[in-house]
Amino acid sequence: MQKIVWSVSVLAAGLAIVGYLVFNGARAAPVRWRTLPVERGAVVQVVTATGMVNPVVAVPVGSQVSGMIQSLHADYNSAVKAGDVVARIDPAPFQKRRDQAAANLVMAKAGARKTRADLGQRKRELDRARALLHQQFVSQNEVDMAETVHQGALSQIDMAEAQVTQADAALNAAELDLKYTVIRSPVDGIVIARNVEVGQTVAASFATPNLFLIALDLTRMQVDTNVSEADIGGIAEGKKAVFTVDAYPGERFHGQVRQVRNAPVIVQNVVAYNVVVEVDNKDLRLKPGLTANVSIIVAYKDQVLKVPNAALRFTPPRADRAGNPAPDSGAGPVQAASGQGNPPALTKTVWKLGGSGELMPALIQTGVSDGNATEVQGGELKEGERVVVGVEVPQGRKPGALPPGFGTGQPQGSSRDRGL
Repeated sequence: MQKIVWSVSVLAAGLAIVGYLVFNGARAAPVRWRTLPVERGAVVQVVTATGMVNPVVAVPVGSQVSGMIQSLHADYNSAVKAGDVVARIDPAPFQKRRDQAAANLVMAKAGARKTRADLGQRKRELDRARALLHQQFVSQNEVDMAETVHQGALSQIDMAEAQVTQADAALNAAELDLKYTVIRSPVDGIVIARNVEVGQTVAASFATPNLFLIALDLTRMQVDTNVSEADIGGIAEGKKAVFTVDAYPGERFHGQVRQVRNAPVIVQNVVAYNVVVEVDNKDLRLKPGLTANVSIIVAYKDQVLKVPNAALRFTPPRADRAGNPAPDSGAGPVQAASGQGNPPALTKTVWKLGGSGELMPALIQTGVSDGNATEVQGGELKEGERVVVGVEVPQGRKPGALPPGFGTGQPQGSSRDRGL
């Protein structure tokens, strides 16, 4: 009887173990790694910024005299030549001042002629007194008085000539102000702004009022953009740039960096530098003031070996590693020597599957990155090999049931990976 009870107990235990394995065996299924291939292709590293489309040269046209706008001879989008009349200020007050200055000049010249006539009379009186002194008809005192009067007449001549010069200068200034009532374009270009209306009074007492803004040449435009101090190191004159504007969705415009200005621009304690991108606008499609989303190409590598960035971010627990893996990522990347003219490469660790499905580390030297993939400059990877980027979640299992530190391995690209 005891043997029967013992046999039944053993059978029940065996059935329990078999049932557990049948119904719960999926939980003990091995981890399946998600991999992507190492392949060749282009890697383009870019710096993104936002800017504004502006004319290369925009000349403000102002008024040097105050007065009322009498007429306008140019409007928005008017094509003007250098010297063309664009506006007139009421000249009546300036004509009156000019006439008054001309009359003052005439009076000054008449006064100068009268002073010269007086000088001649005083010269004759002095000569007569000297002649009579020799004949002892006059005293020496009378001769001295005549000589003093003559010297006074000479001084009056200098004063009269200075008054003539002063009146002539006042007349020239009045004529110049009258000339300034006619406002002319200083350059050939297109009027892109008009800030006055007929009948409006402009005051040029403290600052020159801007009446028009004339773009020198709209077939050549530039994009003024600010690049943060973290990205400015890779930007230099001649770098290619691509930008888009909201006015033409999906269309890309090409240009190149013309200038990197050294003056810092500080906005809310963030340091940036103005980068000027020149662009051809022969079809005049780009308008001044458009907002541009600019991508400046910092580095371009074609047909190079590249690895997904998700593989560089992937680090498995030590229990799943095989071989002699490199230290954890907490030790930081190591710089390796690179070719002449290239920045130092960074040594990173990626993981690939061994022959039995175990994880094997591979050291590589990385180069430029476009946010999704990174150039492989050297190391233990070959084209076509597959690197681990994450863990596949089996059907029926929630992502939270994975071991700590594991995820789905979906790559999360960015505009620029600075640590790779």
